[in-house]
Amino acid sequence: MSVYNFKATTPANHEVPLDQYKGKVLIIANTASQCGLTPQYGELEKLYEKYKDQGLEILGFPCNQFGAQEPGSSEEAESFCKVNFGVTFPVFSKVEVNGEGADPLFKYLREQQPGVGEDSSIAWNFTKFVVNRDGEVTKRFEPKESPESMTSLIENLL
Repeated sequence: MSVYNFKATTPANHEVPLDQYKGKVLIIANTASQCGLTPQYGELEKLYEKYKDQGLEILGFPCNQFGAQEPGSSEEAESFCKVNFGVTFPVFSKVEVNGEGADPLFKYLREQQPGVGEDSSIAWNFTKFVVNRDGEVTKRFEPKESPESMTSLIENLL
């Protein structure tokens, strides 16, 4: 089992099998457009621009579970991060990351890297999971950890 066993849905409602990212280093993050951490979109884009040619891919998943900070549609979320932060990495449809309705990918990510709490719940927007080229979840970065703090791990995995 790896992240390659899962699918994501685009805002245009197309299914994307994650096995199309085999051999890449991935950052998978739950995001929101009305959060104090929203500027991390720009930081993630900087990482993407710097390392995409070496095999980095970033996958953003808008989520409205934390303070209703992603209230619009999936299309609005995608447009927001492109217009306001110049995001060029894929932004998928809105998902839930905790609870019974949690997206299967995020259930898997939480099982692989449960974090520091008593359960594996995601605490807030911009929790970031790093996946190696073999599809294994190698590390979880909590929301307040900046994307820049992932640089040495990304470089080692590339």
